Amino acid sequence: MPLPRLGTRSRRLRTAPTVFLVLAVALALVALCSGGSGQKKTAARRLVVEVSESHCGRGWMRPEPGTQTFDLHNTSDGAAEVYLEDPGTHAVYGEVEDIGPGTTRQLTVRVGKGAYAFMCVPDDADAVTGPTVRVTGGRRGPGAAPVTEHDLIPPALAYQKWVGGGLATAVRLSAELKDAIDRGDLAAARSAWLPAHLQYERLGAAYDAFGDADGEINGTDAGLPDGVRDKDFAGFHRIEYGLWHGESPSGLRAPAAVLVKALTRLRDSWAQSRMDPAQLGLRAHEILENTVQFELTGRTDYGSGSNLATARANLDGTREVLSRLRPLLTTRYADLPGLDRELTRAGGTLDGFRHDGRWTALDRLTRAQRERIDSLLDDLVERLASVATLCDPRRTV
Repeated sequence: MPLPRLGTRSRRLRTAPTVFLVLAVALALVALCSGGSGQKKTAARRLVVEVSESHCGRGWMRPEPGTQTFDLHNTSDGAAEVYLEDPGTHAVYGEVEDIGPGTTRQLTVRVGKGAYAFMCVPDDADAVTGPTVRVTGGRRGPGAAPVTEHDLIPPALAYQKWVGGGLATAVRLSAELKDAIDRGDLAAARSAWLPAHLQYERLGAAYDAFGDADGEINGTDAGLPDGVRDKDFAGFHRIEYGLWHGESPSGLRAPAAVLVKALTRLRDSWAQSRMDPAQLGLRAHEILENTVQFELTGRTDYGSGSNLATARANLDGTREVLSRLRPLLTTRYADLPGLDRELTRAGGTLDGFRHDGRWTALDRLTRAQRERIDSLLDDLVERLASVATLCDPRRTV
């Protein structure tokens, strides 16, 4: 079960609204309040708790085990974050971000035997820990030791090194695509396009660090005045459109040259780039969030019908991020084996739509097949929201 959390830190890799993280949080709270599948629902008790530097946590006077909803009321002059933690182990059982002055936000958790304390973290002041409250019975909800930015530096560096190797491969494959276009062999170019594009798609967690280069390499025609004929439409999808809409080699040579140049420039500058370690867990979640919003809807199909292949590459990219975060998640995310299992199942399902090197286009899927794929990827997005939550660094001072 995901750690209960409400917040606004999520940032997009591209431009779609961040609806799935909110959904994941809502589902977590529903599961929490229901006590799990097949159990009788019980109404959560309500309690007003003060958020301030001088009276953090005041109001929780008679603790009882069970599902508890705290109305966190900020009586200070500035915004604050609030964590409910075990003061001995510092395991976090719930958090609420960005509680504005004079406002109230809710936090619902299942409290059980053990010690608890609220930690109030004002935007511009040191963290304050409130009084310890002890619960004498019942079973606790999920908790996890906080992750610091220092914890995330080694996995971020390892991932960044892997991305550097991936960019080198993307340059090589894109050069093969360009060579096929330059010699006028469009059949070979169509065969070379997909491996090059998928190689770039596997680097999904680094898109934010790529900056403007990502639009030049993998942008779409969204927002361009002349759509697919706009002079600023570039990169893989510009070439895809031409290859599958009868454009001549002469019209594709310049876009292919621009693509290889952009990838080469990114590869050569990557060693001096710095990914934000604090964003690594969020990126693991956003790769498949983007997959659901862009690939499974066909919004990025410019003729090749390869959205399912891209979704499969995005699964590979997600696994690469998780492999770097695994040392942190093993002791914090109880359902990590379940996440691994569902990633494998989704990969196997998508692989079933590849036959003789060709991928089934979205418009050739049956309704049952579409629903199956959507369900698997939606479930993974929900599970990966927990990874984003658990790997989000928390202030403690």
